[in-house]
Amino acid sequence: MEWAWIPITIWAAFCQTIRTGLQKQLKGRLSTNGASFVRFAYGLPVALLYLAAVSWGSGRAMPEPHSDFYAWTAFGAIAQILATNLLILALSMRNFVVATAYSKTEALQAAAFGMLILAEPVSLGGVAAIVIGTLGVLLISLKGSGEPMRAFLLGWTERSALIGIGSGALFAVSAIGFRAASLSLDEEFLPLAAATTLVHAIVLQITVMVIYLVWREPGELHRVIAAWKPGLVVGIASAAGSAGWFTAMALQVAAYVRMLGMTEMVFTFLMSYLVFRERPARSEIIGVIVLIAGILLALAAR
Repeated sequence: MEWAWIPITIWAAFCQTIRTGLQKQLKGRLSTNGASFVRFAYGLPVALLYLAAVSWGSGRAMPEPHSDFYAWTAFGAIAQILATNLLILALSMRNFVVATAYSKTEALQAAAFGMLILAEPVSLGGVAAIVIGTLGVLLISLKGSGEPMRAFLLGWTERSALIGIGSGALFAVSAIGFRAASLSLDEEFLPLAAATTLVHAIVLQITVMVIYLVWREPGELHRVIAAWKPGLVVGIASAAGSAGWFTAMALQVAAYVRMLGMTEMVFTFLMSYLVFRERPARSEIIGVIVLIAGILLALAAR
C-alpha cells in the first residue's frame, strides 16, 4: 500500500472541494456553527457504514480504543471544529478561491507541527516542494487585486487572510492529532484504524457542537434539520472526504498528505470557473501551474 495514499488523497481533496462549495451556500441559511455542524451530523451515518464495510471487508475485528487514542482523537476533533468554523467565516468574506487559498498554508504548518509534535521529519526536497506549492496558492489568491505585487507581499495581513491562515493551522493540528490517534491503535490494517478514528471523532464533534448550539444558539438545530436536503449532500461529501483524509494520514506523514491535498485548489479553480462562472485571472492560471509543479516535486521527494 506504499502508493495507495496518493489516489486516496486526491479523492479526499475532490470531496472537500464539493463540501466547501456547498457549505458556502449553506452559510446564508445557517450560522457559521450551524453550517459547520452539518458536515458532522449528516456525515456520521456514512462514516459508520464505512467502518462496518472496512471491518467486514478485511475480516478483522475493530481495534480496542484506549486513553491515548481518546486523547489524540479529542485533540484533533476540537481543532477540526475550530478550523471548519474559521474556513466558513473566511468563505463569507472573500472570493471562493481566495478564501480557500489562505487555508492551504496548512501543508507548511503540518510539516512544522509534525516535526514538533510527532518528531516526523520532512526531507529538504519535501520542504522545497511545500514552499513552491504554497507560493502557487498565494498567486491564486491574487485574483481581483488592483495591486498584485502589494497583495502578494502584504495580502496575508488582511483579516480574511489571517482567518484563512488560522484555519490552516488548526487543520494542520487536527491532521497531526488524527494521525497520532490512528497509529496509537497498533492496528496492522491502517484503513481500519483510520475508520475507527473517524467515527469516534465525529461522535465527539457532534456531542460538543450539540451542547454548544443548545447553549449559545437556541433554534439553530431546528434550522439544521430544516436544511436536511443540502445538509445530507454536505454530510456525504464530508464523510467520503474525511474517510480519505484519515486513511491517507494513517498511511503517510501528514505534511505530504496535506501537500498533495493542495490539488483541492485545482478543483476549486475549476469549480470557480465552471460552476460559479468566475473568470480566471492570469495570476490564478500561473498559480495553478506553480502549484502543480510543487505537488509533482513533493511526490518525487517522497
